[in-house]
Amino acid sequence: MNAIHLKKGFSPRIAGTPGRRLQKLEKPRHVGMVPKQIPFIKPRLLVKEGDAVRIGTPLFEDKRNPRIRFLSPGGGTVTRIAFGPRRVIEAVVITLDDEEFSESFDKPATDQLATASRAEWVDLLLAGGMWPFLRSLPFMDLADPDFIPPAIIVRLGDDEPFAPDPVVYLEGREDDFSSGMDLLGRLCERVILNLTGDDSLKSQLSGQMEMRCFSGPYPSGNPAVQLYRTKKGADENRAWFIDGQAVILLGQFLRTGRYPLERIVTVGGSLAPEAGHLLARAGVPLRMLAGGGPLKKTAARYIVGGLFTGFSGSEDSYLGFYQNALNLIDDGDREEPFAFIRPGADKPSYSTAFLSALRKKPFPMDCSQHGEQRACVNCGTCARICPVDILPQFTMKCLVADEVEEALAHGLLDCAECGLCTYACPSKIELCEVLRSAKAQYYKEIA
Repeated sequence: MNAIHLKKGFSPRIAGTPGRRLQKLEKPRHVGMVPKQIPFIKPRLLVKEGDAVRIGTPLFEDKRNPRIRFLSPGGGTVTRIAFGPRRVIEAVVITLDDEEFSESFDKPATDQLATASRAEWVDLLLAGGMWPFLRSLPFMDLADPDFIPPAIIVRLGDDEPFAPDPVVYLEGREDDFSSGMDLLGRLCERVILNLTGDDSLKSQLSGQMEMRCFSGPYPSGNPAVQLYRTKKGADENRAWFIDGQAVILLGQFLRTGRYPLERIVTVGGSLAPEAGHLLARAGVPLRMLAGGGPLKKTAARYIVGGLFTGFSGSEDSYLGFYQNALNLIDDGDREEPFAFIRPGADKPSYSTAFLSALRKKPFPMDCSQHGEQRACVNCGTCARICPVDILPQFTMKCLVADEVEEALAHGLLDCAECGLCTYACPSKIELCEVLRSAKAQYYKEIA
């Protein structure tokens, strides 16, 4: 077991940390899938409005590889398919029946588990809608079923505010987690468990698999950062990764032969009525997670996923396929009188120029930039905070000048898309978005 401490990064003190107490959410009246938030996918609908579906019925497939399908998170009727600009599928909404029926999938018998071939396991995961949980680095796209990766990284613990705590979602599900790990071992010879956070899990999991324990500031739980700090050659760059809770879902699928619905979700942020862990289901409406909405009168921003890498939603949208958190924070879209002479005692910041650097208590986070975008001044703040040692400011300037090869030489593909460079930039430049978009465009050109 290797212990790795990361020095570069930053963990802001943010109010609204979820507690470990787990509460069960009641069954919603409808659930939804949000295809537009799945990176790189080109969805092709397999249902239409008015169709009856079961739990596990295919809703849409990826045009790039029709074998990869996304299944229904509920049994009922497809009541709405929402389209955005250029016919982008924004949501597939299903009104649930009182009694839901589920599709069943043929899984190998117990005495056949050891002899089943890799191709059989791949076909089972594809048919059961479990394959999309596996993603490929460095672009974070869906894993290619026909490619055998150099390693599969299992991320157990995400230190981004505010992801589910592995201590909570592992409790009582250890057998399913072990089954899921065994299944991953059928797909790749090397499966690595990267543990971030609570040390109490070390003794529980040690000895079962190759394990690395990461500590340090955010984003020590990011799989791209973990790979960057541990890889020994360029051949490891195409490793796959999967979240720890998704491994549990693999084990549940293998045990029951049905598409698993349960998700442990965190609700946090300074405007959350009650921050904590919720036992919900896939595709749950954000309104339910928020308990009907923030209790405070301040306008809230619904951030689905982590505060740095999640996407902005609304109370009428749904939990994303890869997201297991909802953060409710101040929208911050308002004027701040005399901001230029205030000492900033209540402003969370990477800089130590504000009085907030002396404050030890968590800060209520908001979405305000606290200033307008300005030209890059080459201060080097983004380079000092970057956990993968690239030079974000020079990489960004290369991209603006259309010098893609030079940007690649600076380490564009190593970018972990953690969002810290944007958070820390005193010129308010959306560095992470520039680098993420460039990576995506480059990937589309070489794919």
